[in-house]
Amino acid sequence: MSTLEIKDLHVSVEDKEILRGVDLTIHDDEVHALMGPNGNGKSTLLAAIMGNPKYTVTQGTITLDGQDVLSLSVDERSRAGLFLGMQYPSEVPGVTNSDFLRSAMNVRQERPVSLFKFIKGMDHAIQQLEMKPDLAHRFLNVGFSGGEKKRNEIVQMLLLKPSITMFDEIDSGLDVDALRIVANAIHAEREETHMGCVVVSHYARFLDYLNVTHAHILVDGKIVVSGGPELIHKVDTQGYDWIEKEFHVKARKEEKPQPVLLETCGAKKVE
Repeated sequence: MSTLEIKDLHVSVEDKEILRGVDLTIHDDEVHALMGPNGNGKSTLLAAIMGNPKYTVTQGTITLDGQDVLSLSVDERSRAGLFLGMQYPSEVPGVTNSDFLRSAMNVRQERPVSLFKFIKGMDHAIQQLEMKPDLAHRFLNVGFSGGEKKRNEIVQMLLLKPSITMFDEIDSGLDVDALRIVANAIHAEREETHMGCVVVSHYARFLDYLNVTHAHILVDGKIVVSGGPELIHKVDTQGYDWIEKEFHVKARKEEKPQPVLLETCGAKKVE
């Protein structure tokens, strides 16, 4: 059983506090929807969990199955079982999808994955996501459309098989058919591996596809209300105005969005 536990998490960017005490626990077989107005900390939370060095954890803890996540680098967090499907996947010229994924799989196990097993798994993932058959030989995300980049994130998830997966608006840029394809692939992987999920999304249809078990609304750096799928539909029909009135919080105004890139080293906790 896998458990990601976040307690009293405070996160800053360039001395500006973004998260102001987040508590959240995700078990395997659970799907948590993370909602809220833009610019209030949803992407910051996922980036901090994964170890983006631009985000500084000033207080609180993050553990995965009891292990201190904040002491780990990004690659160590990945090997421990965390995965982030990014809103803005990076392009990596000169590195093919197959080389990238096989290397990532090999560092997760004592013996390198056999070429036959790798090709079989990647071919299956490509077919499942209904992507072009030459995906394995293309440079990582180079020349990909926005929708292709998002589906390629799911291909990576299917091959790496994390225990806890986070999706940062993985549904943005997808048309109706692609939305269904991506949701079906995530759902099938959950049934096979029982992975837990945290999903940042503004679209009730996508969250419905994923059979969300828990929903949380994050405003001004804090989770102000949690519930079940009914909370998603209340937001879908009423927006967030009722949150501000009922819980006496004021959403931050969205600043100009910047791509959240993973980079190479983990965020460290400030002592």
